[in-house]
Amino acid sequence: MSPRPKRTDYKFRVEVCFLPDQYPLYAQDMGVVVVIDILRATSAMVTAFAHGAERIIPVATVEEAQAYMGREGYIAAAERNGEIVDGFQYGNSPLAYRDGDVRGKTIVMTTTNGTRTIDLAKNARKLVIGSFLNLTALSDWLAAQDENILLLCAGWRGKFNLEDSTFAGAVMDRLLETGKFGLEEDSSIAARYLFMAAKKNFLGILKAAPRRRRIEQLQLLADAKYCLSSDLTDVIPIMEEGSLVPMRTPLLVP
Repeated sequence: MSPRPKRTDYKFRVEVCFLPDQYPLYAQDMGVVVVIDILRATSAMVTAFAHGAERIIPVATVEEAQAYMGREGYIAAAERNGEIVDGFQYGNSPLAYRDGDVRGKTIVMTTTNGTRTIDLAKNARKLVIGSFLNLTALSDWLAAQDENILLLCAGWRGKFNLEDSTFAGAVMDRLLETGKFGLEEDSSIAARYLFMAAKKNFLGILKAAPRRRRIEQLQLLADAKYCLSSDLTDVIPIMEEGSLVPMRTPLLVP
């Protein structure tokens, strides 16, 4: 299969932006923006909602998150460079939200890449959160939207990364197969190539990434493997009035 679709009569576009700082170049005429930070912010957000969190407030600074420490009904979370910020119990590990007491809580979260990217796109008409964990539910919901769609990768400290871009390619592949969507950007074609190369073994992304050594040093392999697991939930976080809230769609897999 060629990554360049043959159809030219599509109604809507789906495009990939590899770097958050390039967002303004892609944002025009985009009705839905999907923020992607596979390792690990968006995976943590999806997991928290799947385990009962009520709301997530993404903030830009550690100080903003710190202001919520000790407030009843809130969990303050902060991560920088892959590690929990001193003084915080939570960072961006999805496993912590799976095992923690998050049900009914509001999480105030700041991360190195993910929350910064959310902030850049916060004025989008619709902003949703993507991860391998909700891949099918997200793709099916996107396919039903009568909007142009932008898959916005958070990357790593402003630079390209493999896992976000490959996930974007996975979503794009499903949307192009509907015939409803087409693409016009080279970055979108490149993302689909990445997905086609990795689709039989997403863990191969981790093995190929130079950041594997840092992941090992920080003892984050369990997190990384979990983040590359597909279709564990049907929850799709969506931005409403500055906060993320859970939206549910029927789960199509066991």
